[in-house]
Amino acid sequence: MDSDVLWSALALMLVFEGLFPFLAPGGWRQTFLKLLQLRDGQLRFFGLTSILLGLGWLWFLH
Repeated sequence: MDSDVLWSALALMLVFEGLFPFLAPGGWRQTFLKLLQLRDGQLRFFGLTSILLGLGWLWFLH
């Protein structure tokens, strides 16, 4: 993998991560407060789901 692709992907991730708090800070805050109330197992499940979806998407694109 070319390092430019990796850095571009990380930059794009930061753009997407910043959209919600920029466009709807109140909604982002409420969502974050709800996330703080989840148990570790629930957070791990969402993290694993996110990883698997991302890997599946990469596999589909290549």
